[in-house]
Amino acid sequence: MAAFRLAHLSDPHLPPLPVARLRDLAGKRALGYLNWTRNRHKYHRRDVLDTLVSDMQAQQPDHIAVTGDLVNLALDAEFNPAREWLEGVGRPADVSVVPGNHDAYVRATRHRFVGIFGDYLRGDADGAAHSFPFVRRRGPVVLIGVSSAVPTPPLMATGWLGGAQLAALETILAQLSDEDAFRVLLVHHPLHSDGRAKRLTDSRQLLALLKRHGVELVLHGHDHIHSTMWFDGPERKIPAIGVPSASALARKHYPAAAYNLFSIARDGNGWRCEQTVRGLDGDRRVVELSTARLL
Repeated sequence: MAAFRLAHLSDPHLPPLPVARLRDLAGKRALGYLNWTRNRHKYHRRDVLDTLVSDMQAQQPDHIAVTGDLVNLALDAEFNPAREWLEGVGRPADVSVVPGNHDAYVRATRHRFVGIFGDYLRGDADGAAHSFPFVRRRGPVVLIGVSSAVPTPPLMATGWLGGAQLAALETILAQLSDEDAFRVLLVHHPLHSDGRAKRLTDSRQLLALLKRHGVELVLHGHDHIHSTMWFDGPERKIPAIGVPSASALARKHYPAAAYNLFSIARDGNGWRCEQTVRGLDGDRRVVELSTARLL
């Protein structure tokens, strides 16, 4: 049987930012808008994002995971262009999405993401409804999406799952433990962060849950860097993989845009999972940057 190929990109921060009305720029958005106009617009580029997505589509993955931050300030005017962009990435059946902190930047529009992108995060058994965690089965892979996206005060970018979502996730993972499936958890925030202002505040509870029930792979974004961390599972370590922003030019310690491509296949009584990282080189061409066997 051919390997299942899962692509992963994150944090497109879809440029350009639409023209904002003065009344939209109160509170946290004012600081975010100032940061965008002075700084971030220089290195989040639509041409970079389009080049990366084109290369990813040329690899013909079986499914695509997008782990949040599709928009920047969660302005009403940002969501429809982001939806159009996502439709260009793939159909809802072929793409799974979870929100990031920028998608729930302020309370006024915190629910817009679910309304606009609902069919990209609707679980297989949810019918017309959608909630977190969602479960989507694609070949041998089960994608489990959770939302860590919550509005936060200025200068904070923390995430939170909450007790209800963690309890539902525990039930789902307990049920999946009897299935012959490669379980992939999608979440925006990394499971560990040294930065207090950017951390997942209930990561300790999530890690304890994963130690009890396990998954095969965790995919996240948020930090805009290449990242591989390992966490305790019930029988072995669990790899958690982060990726740079999909629209970024390299700057300081942040690498240029990249995406992950995972090849997943049965290996005896276990699984084999190989990771290929593809991203922009100095000439803004997408090339293979590295490979690794995770399982």
